[in-house]
Amino acid sequence: MTTAQTVQEATYMQITPQEAKEIMDTEEGYVILDVRSQSEYDEKHIPGAILIPDTEIEAKAEDILTEKDQLILVYCRSGRRSKNAASSLAKMGYTNVKEFGGINDWPYEVEK
Repeated sequence: MTTAQTVQEATYMQITPQEAKEIMDTEEGYVILDVRSQSEYDEKHIPGAILIPDTEIEAKAEDILTEKDQLILVYCRSGRRSKNAASSLAKMGYTNVKEFGGINDWPYEVEK
C-alpha cells in the first residue's frame, strides 16, 4: 500500500450504544441515522432518528446530510448494515461518523 492510498483510507469510529446515548444526552448538532428499511423504522426507532436505508446511502446522503463534518451516529438492526453504511459515508468524505451497532442492542427509549 502506498502512502497516497493510506491517506485515502476512509474510516469511521465504532462506539457502544452506551457511548452513543451519552453523546445524545450531552451534545448538540448531531444526526442519528437509521439505515434499516422503512418498515423496520416504522416498527420502532430511536427518537429523533432520520431514515436513509443502507441501500440508498450513496444516492441520498449528500442531499440529506449536507454537513460533511457533522457528527453522524449510525445504527441498524444488528450492526451489519450500519457498518457498511458508516464505511460508505466515510468514503464519501464524511469525517465524523460513529457507528453503534443495532437497535437490538439498544437498551434505551424507542418510538413505535
